[in-house]
Amino acid sequence: MAEAQVSPAGASHLLPTYARIDVAFARGEGCWLEATDGRRFLDFGAGIAVCCLGHSHPHLVKALIEQGQKLWHVSNLFKIPEAERLADRLVEKSFADFVFFTNSGAEALEGAIKTARKYHAANGQPERFRLVTFEGAFHGRTLATIAAGGNPKYIEGFGPKVEGFDPVPFGDLAAVEAAIGPQTAGVLVEPIQGEGGIRVPSQDFLRGLRALCDAKGILLVMDEVQTGMGRTGRLFAHELVGVTPDVLATAKGIGGGFPLGAFMTTREAGKGMIAGTHGTTYGGNPLAMACGNAVLDVVLAPGFLEEVARKGSLLRQRLAELRDTHPDIIAEIRGEGMMLGIRTHVPNLDFAAAVRGQQMLVIPAGENTVRLLPPLVAGEAEIGEAFNRLDKACRALEADLAAKKTGASA
Repeated sequence: MAEAQVSPAGASHLLPTYARIDVAFARGEGCWLEATDGRRFLDFGAGIAVCCLGHSHPHLVKALIEQGQKLWHVSNLFKIPEAERLADRLVEKSFADFVFFTNSGAEALEGAIKTARKYHAANGQPERFRLVTFEGAFHGRTLATIAAGGNPKYIEGFGPKVEGFDPVPFGDLAAVEAAIGPQTAGVLVEPIQGEGGIRVPSQDFLRGLRALCDAKGILLVMDEVQTGMGRTGRLFAHELVGVTPDVLATAKGIGGGFPLGAFMTTREAGKGMIAGTHGTTYGGNPLAMACGNAVLDVVLAPGFLEEVARKGSLLRQRLAELRDTHPDIIAEIRGEGMMLGIRTHVPNLDFAAAVRGQQMLVIPAGENTVRLLPPLVAGEAEIGEAFNRLDKACRALEADLAAKKTGASA
């Protein structure tokens, strides 16, 4: 075995799989983060939709401390009352009959994929294991979920692609129908593509998927890792169009920042997932469940989701105003609730950097888009401040464009 190498002074021993921005944060409160150098940033990324209640929310902190002083982890070999309670609450407010808790969105998707395949095996059709998926999707970084997402840059170099996924254009119902064959187990879809660029399909498309799955005897599997837990003004985004999945994966906001995910299923769709078919070491442990229950305490409080929808509409209006003021910088505003995207004429990484220069955080995505995913507790004051900082960033970018034009003509 090779000896460990000493890193040069200032270098990192973290595997360099991220091109990390040279900012580190020391603490946070609500919608604000304080960097180690003392600068304060308005956080409209929320850890990529994870910190749904902002930073250091007092109810989450209280729940974490109280549970941490009692019991962190046992094992799923035993009953975990906190998990039973969280599952009961999620079932009460959703389409599902059963919940399985995981540590992440990718694990939740793995479980959802396995559930769809096992359903057909339980029906005596094990050959039905394929899922129709969509171009531009993102479902995680495991071998199965990168295959489901289909992005070549995530797949290349990791050996043969995991079999069983048939990608078609997002929003194309005819392509979905053409892709369904005797080996098809279901359709896997994000009700809004997040990493793909806040791409919102038509309501008719999602309703058509439900009807098509029913007609073909296959399952509709939804990835609500990013759209779930109130992000769109409903607990889950599929509620916006009245379409019910058979299986759903969620994560990110469900733990408010504590690693937590889940997949949920109807009794019928989950009938193949019996004892021994799936498992997890950490998933559903008491500490995670305390955080999940604390998040639901806030998100399910009377009026909270309605207020998210109202503030989302306000934010979208301000972004539309920004687009009208800076048409050379901003091409389009899209999204639902507090999951909004700005498609830009300039490179989205340049836009995100300009916004960061105004001490505000946004998240780049596909289709030359940046995402605004503020904590759901952001108020009108934070929305107004976000508008001001985005406006200044646009003005700085306009000045750069003007300077380049002047230089080119000189």
